Amino acid sequence: MTVLARANQLELRVTTDAAEIAAAQRLRFRVFYEEMGAVPTAAMRAAGMDGDEFDAVADHLVVVDLARSTGRDPTVVGCYRILRQSVAEGRGGFYTARGFDLSGVRSPYGEMMELGRSCVEPDYRTGAMMQLLWRGIADYVDQHHIGLLLGCASLPGTDPDAAAMALSFLHHHVLAPAGLRPRALPERFTLINRLPTEAIDHRAALKQLPPLLKAYLRMGGMIGDGAVVDRQFNTIDVCLVLPTAQVQANYQRYYRLNRPREAAAA
Repeated sequence: MTVLARANQLELRVTTDAAEIAAAQRLRFRVFYEEMGAVPTAAMRAAGMDGDEFDAVADHLVVVDLARSTGRDPTVVGCYRILRQSVAEGRGGFYTARGFDLSGVRSPYGEMMELGRSCVEPDYRTGAMMQLLWRGIADYVDQHHIGLLLGCASLPGTDPDAAAMALSFLHHHVLAPAGLRPRALPERFTLINRLPTEAIDHRAALKQLPPLLKAYLRMGGMIGDGAVVDRQFNTIDVCLVLPTAQVQANYQRYYRLNRPREAAAA
């Protein structure tokens, strides 16, 4: 466990600690399954935890509320799962590759890193929390010389026609160029070019996009071709790619320089 920063009672850590990972898995279960309607396996339901084989090989970025934590019982209120290419290649690849062909995706420099399983406890969904989490991601990117971030970004629901405006907006306006463009696997491919560009109401499309996906796009994120309907998680997933060198300067300053005073002093 490595402490990266602290903001008031919140402590940001990169961890492989079993107790902290278990607390993150319980948070993921509450958010994904109880709040968002994902369908757990019987084992997940019995344990009250979201988990898979990637948890054992990934690093975990967690935010712990020290005021609610006691001894070996950490209270994790925010988390990301992060998996570097150099680690994934020897351990079954990326989780994202279950739905998307990544064979044509190349990092502009350094290596790729997968972001996944992002969630925050409802009472902690503030700008300060996202600022803290992105402080950790930025530090990790610098430490490991990451040139490209990738992962699944989700829209709620499993009906592509209901999300046609948002999906078509993504296709027409933020489709990644060749060399950076993942593609949904043939057996799971769902068309995202569902409406012509002149039929897209930008305001309505943006309203359909979840806040996290919009934040990725503001930082320079792009998406691959096609989507995957994930019925377990009750989502429509697109594959997002974000070259770290293209992160807009104002967002770098916001997330890394305008962080909370306690975090800046850590």
